[in-house]
Amino acid sequence: MNKTEKATIIEDLASKIKEYPHFYIADTSGMDAGTTTELRRLCYQKKVKLLVVKNTLFQKAIEASERNIEGLDVALKGVSAIMFSNTGNLPAKLIKDFRKKGTKPAFKGAFVEESVYLGEAQLDALTSIKSKEELLGDVIGMLQAPMQNVLSALQSGGTTIHGLLKTLEERN
Repeated sequence: MNKTEKATIIEDLASKIKEYPHFYIADTSGMDAGTTTELRRLCYQKKVKLLVVKNTLFQKAIEASERNIEGLDVALKGVSAIMFSNTGNLPAKLIKDFRKKGTKPAFKGAFVEESVYLGEAQLDALTSIKSKEELLGDVIGMLQAPMQNVLSALQSGGTTIHGLLKTLEERN
């Protein structure tokens, strides 16, 4: 690979780092072709972009992206597959679900919600991080709860008053 090809790859990776707010680094070494194809297909269905890259080129792309991403160089050892996503917890859930069939892909590190996560122990924490859409749903639910309580109190009160009036009418 010559310098212009490397520069093109670095530029492409840097644009992906800018485009996607979250990315994960996983180890896919030892996976056979069928398993790798299955992982790629699953990533495609979940709208996660999966790329296998050279560690040095990805490190240079991080530097070229001008994003404040420090500390991930520890995870860039061995075979590295990068999973780009617009949802922070989606690749973590994908890795965890896929590993029910085997031990790979192994989680090496991630850049999620402007933070760096390293090591296998962080995978469970990443699966529990709520996405922006989930948080908005929770907030909307909390805001709607008092209004729902008032409406149901008014509706039940209306039937109570109606029943009382009907009883009084029947007495007369």
